[in-house]
Amino acid sequence: MKQKSFLKKLTGSREFLLFIIVAVMFAVVSAVNPAFFSFKAITDMMKNNAVTMVMALGMLCVMLVGGIDISVTSTLALSGMTVGMLFKYGFIQSTVLGFVIAMAIGTVCGLLVGLVISRADVPPIIATMGFMYIYRALGYIVSNGGEWAGASALGDFKNFGTEQIFGLSKVIWVIIICYAVFFFVMKWTRIGRRIYAIGSNADAAEVSGIKVRNIKLLVYTVMGFLAGLAGALQVTVYASAMPNMAQGGEMDVIAACVIGGVSMSGGRGSVAGALFGAIIMAMIPKALPLLHINALWQNTIKGVMILVVVVINVILQNVAERNVLTRREM
Repeated sequence: MKQKSFLKKLTGSREFLLFIIVAVMFAVVSAVNPAFFSFKAITDMMKNNAVTMVMALGMLCVMLVGGIDISVTSTLALSGMTVGMLFKYGFIQSTVLGFVIAMAIGTVCGLLVGLVISRADVPPIIATMGFMYIYRALGYIVSNGGEWAGASALGDFKNFGTEQIFGLSKVIWVIIICYAVFFFVMKWTRIGRRIYAIGSNADAAEVSGIKVRNIKLLVYTVMGFLAGLAGALQVTVYASAMPNMAQGGEMDVIAACVIGGVSMSGGRGSVAGALFGAIIMAMIPKALPLLHINALWQNTIKGVMILVVVVINVILQNVAERNVLTRREM
């Protein structure tokens, strides 16, 4: 009976559905082009989409408390551009220091966003829209009005994107570590439980003793930290720093979470779901050209696929909620 119950729970979960979708996508594209399923192709896909995969974790936390952050790629650009210019003009030479500076800048950016939202009660979409323009403008100011740092200016910093440990890119190891840490925090720590509690019912969480404002400040700060990390990764992966990098990419981060079953109203979502959502978002642009689909149709098909997955997720969620209500009535 326990085995049947486990199987029923597994097959009824959003994560299992997302796993099936990813497996089907791999199977279909690999049938057309077997190279798509090679180890190198998969690792290259992950490395090239590291920014989305890392920031999806921060967006997961933000959305779980019922928020949103559309300033993340502007934070990324400011962090990455600052580090790029520091290398370009010889202020720093250490790769580790470059990452530390990028993450510190991102953390400060996220902290400011969190303060405005949690302390001034400004709606998240309004606050982050304002900071989106501010941070992007600061990125251009840091770049001296549009300069960029190429591979020759980045020194050893650019090598981080090409170096490997145990046969895997260092960039992929960063992704693995981030997901392992967040999986532990969200599943087995008090902070993780409080984040879910606030998203489910902020007023009830407040009454139970949870400092809602502090948790909201925390999640936006963490989002900024990960955006700063993503800024450093962007520079190392593409061996260049430009003030307009990743512009518009915040929609991919949000879409990865929504595809992964994260509720826009808060309280529902998982690290595994965010991972599968990010993988799907990474696969779509790589798979469509291999299927010989006209470039003019690719964005349309991408949008349709996102909508289909989201609708399926919503249907599954509604079914799950009805089942819970039925059991309570019985």
